Amino acid sequence: MVWNRGQELFGSRYIIEAKLGEGGIGITYLAKNRRGELRVIKTLREQVLNNPVWQLQQGKLKQDFKDEALRLSLCRHPHIVEVENVFEDSDLPCMVMEYIPGEDLSERITAKGVLPEAEALLYIRQIGDALNLVHDKGLLHRDLKPNNIMIRQDQEQAVLIDFGIARQFIPGCVQQHTENLTPAYAPPEQHLPDAQRGEYIDVYALAATLYVLVTGQLPMPAPARLQNIPLTPPQNLNPRVTDRVNEAIMKGMALNYQFRPQSVQEWLDLLGEGTILKRQLVINSISHTQPTIPTFAPPSDSSCDLTLQSFRFETLSVDAQGNITHRYNLQAKYFVEDLGDGVTLEMVQIPGGTFTMGSPEEEEGRRDNESPQHQVTIQPFFMGKYVVTQGQYQAIMGENPSRFKGAKRPVERVSWDDAVRFCQCLSLRVGRNYRLPSEAEWEYATRAGTITPFYFGETITTDLVNYKGNSIYACAAQSEYRKQTTDVGTFPPNAFGLYDMHGNVWEWCQDTYHGNYNDAPTDGSAFIDNDNNYRVLRGGSWFYDSQDCRSAYRYSNLWAVRDLISILSVGFRVVCTFGRTLP
Repeated sequence: MVWNRGQELFGSRYIIEAKLGEGGIGITYLAKNRRGELRVIKTLREQVLNNPVWQLQQGKLKQDFKDEALRLSLCRHPHIVEVENVFEDSDLPCMVMEYIPGEDLSERITAKGVLPEAEALLYIRQIGDALNLVHDKGLLHRDLKPNNIMIRQDQEQAVLIDFGIARQFIPGCVQQHTENLTPAYAPPEQHLPDAQRGEYIDVYALAATLYVLVTGQLPMPAPARLQNIPLTPPQNLNPRVTDRVNEAIMKGMALNYQFRPQSVQEWLDLLGEGTILKRQLVINSISHTQPTIPTFAPPSDSSCDLTLQSFRFETLSVDAQGNITHRYNLQAKYFVEDLGDGVTLEMVQIPGGTFTMGSPEEEEGRRDNESPQHQVTIQPFFMGKYVVTQGQYQAIMGENPSRFKGAKRPVERVSWDDAVRFCQCLSLRVGRNYRLPSEAEWEYATRAGTITPFYFGETITTDLVNYKGNSIYACAAQSEYRKQTTDVGTFPPNAFGLYDMHGNVWEWCQDTYHGNYNDAPTDGSAFIDNDNNYRVLRGGSWFYDSQDCRSAYRYSNLWAVRDLISILSVGFRVVCTFGRTLP
C-alpha cells in the first residue's frame, strides 16, 4: 500500500503530503498534523511484509518496529529526532517524527567537500552526546553514517535520525540479529549474526563517520580489512588532520572490539578538549530553534553521593474497547533514598523534553480549563516511582492521617500544606531538594511521550487503574469499583516507569489553580498567584469517574483544608531536582 497526498491517518490526526523515500524495510512520508505542522511518518514497506522470507516473522517485525519506536520516543535530546506518536493504521505500525528542514552530512560533503576539522568535530561531538543517551536507554543505533545525520537549516546543529535497525542490547550477551548494513561504517562483529553487541559498535561507526568528514573518502570496509587490506590513516589522505584526531579515528575503528574504546564517551575523550558533555544521568532538552549546546549549573554537594540503578518493567497499550494491543519491555534509571527503619523512597529519572500540554477539542470529557493547548519545555528531574506511601509519610512526619490503612497504600487525607511540609522535612532529613511537581511537570511525566487521553491509550479499565469502575470512557465496558485505595505498584506503569499516575489518589501540584492556560509558563515552572488559595490536583482517584483520570484533567481544592479530603482521597508525589549533571 502506498499512501497518497490527502490521505488521512490515525483518525484524521495526520494528513499525507508526499512520499519522501524508502529503504530496505521502511518507507517515509511527509505529513501535516492538525495544527498544520510538518511531520515525518515512517512505516514498514508492504512489499517487505508480503515477502515470503518475512511472512513467517511478520508479527515479530511489526512488534519490533513499535517497540523500538516507543523506546526512541524516550530518547529526548536536542540532537535526536523527536518522536511525536506511535500508532497503527491499516494494520501497519507507524512512527511520527519531527520534520527537520536542512541537509544531511552526506549532502553537505557533496556540496562543500572535506569539512574543516573544527566543523566536523562539532557535529561528531553533538551526535556522540546523543548516542550517550541512546546507550543509557539500552539501545544501539547500529546504522550510524553521514546520511543519517541531519544539519538543521541555518544552524550548526546535527540531529541523529533513522533508527530503523536500532535494537535493545544487553552488554556481554550474544544476540542473533540479521541487519541491513552500510559496509564502510559497520565493524566486523556487525557482519556476524551471532556476535556480541555493545556500545563499541556505534563507536566504530562514529569514528568511521568522522573519517569520511575529514577525508572525503569512505574507509575500507571491515570484511576487506580482515583480508589484510589495511585502513589508510586519515592523515595520509588529508595532512591537515591533527595527530589527536587521526589517532582517535584509528582506535575507534580497531577491528577487534576489545581494542576499541568501550563507550562513546570514552572515545570522545580521545578527541580532547571541546567534548560537549561528560556521560550524564539526565539530558537537558533545549528548543530546536536555539543552535546552542545544553548547559548545566555547577554540581551541588547534596547530590554527589547518588548511585543510579536500572530497573526493567512492562508497560502496555489498549484500544478504545480497553483490549490490550501491545506490550513493551522498557527500562529506566532511579536512585533510592533511605528514610530509616527499612523504609525507602525510589526516585525515577525523567528526561527533559518538549510536549503539548492540555487536551484537543475532540477529546471525550474535555473541559475548558484544559485549554489552550500549548508547548512546554521541561528540564530533567527525578520523580517518585509511586505516590508517597503511608509508611514513607509515617517515617518522615511521625503520623498517618489516612482513612484506608496500609504501609504500602498511598497516604491520603493530606492537605497541600501537609504535602509541602513533608517535602521540607524530607529535604532536611536527606540534604537534597524535594518539592511537589509543577502542574506541567506532572502532565509531562504522566504522558511519557503519549498524546492520547491516558498513557495506556484511548481508554482505561480497572485492570489498569483504580477508579470508579462503573463509569465508562470511550467504548470500554463497566468494570470493578473497589471503593478504596490499593497498594502502590499494583497496576502497570507508564513508559517512564511511573506507577498510578492515573487513579488511586489525587496528587497535589505546586501551582495555584487557574481557569485556563492563558499566560501559563512554557518553561515547566509552576503557575503561581499568591492571592489564590486554591491549588491544583491531578490524576483522579478511586472515588472519581474514568474521565477524571485523563492526563489533561485538572481539579483543585483549598490548600489548607482537610475536611473534604477524606472524601476526595488526596495524596501527592515528590520531585527531586539538582540543576546539574552527574559523572
